[in-house]
Amino acid sequence: MGLSTHVLDTMHGGPAVGMAVDLYATDGDQATLLKALVLNHDGRTDAPLFDNATLRPGTYRLTFGVGAYFKARGVQLPEPNFLDRVSLDFGVAHADQHYHVPLLVSPWSYATYRGS
Repeated sequence: MGLSTHVLDTMHGGPAVGMAVDLYATDGDQATLLKALVLNHDGRTDAPLFDNATLRPGTYRLTFGVGAYFKARGVQLPEPNFLDRVSLDFGVAHADQHYHVPLLVSPWSYATYRGS
């Protein structure tokens, strides 16, 4: 299955429909944008970020547009927001395995883990 992500809006109790997500390849302090996506009706990308044939070992970053998402939902946020963009840096050691990187998020907190 390669690499996938899924975002759940814990404030509203559902998928983060329409949230912007950027995928980067990282090398030390350098980051190269690979894909810019918008999450679908299920809070997922329409296709895997990488399938098993294209996923490579290395380090990556997913950046989620949390502040813009909650503003678009009409949530009253302070300026500046507590969370604006959430970036998760992670490593892929075995390209033959599935790496699922979910995000559970509210305007004030987030959690992630390596899912299945």
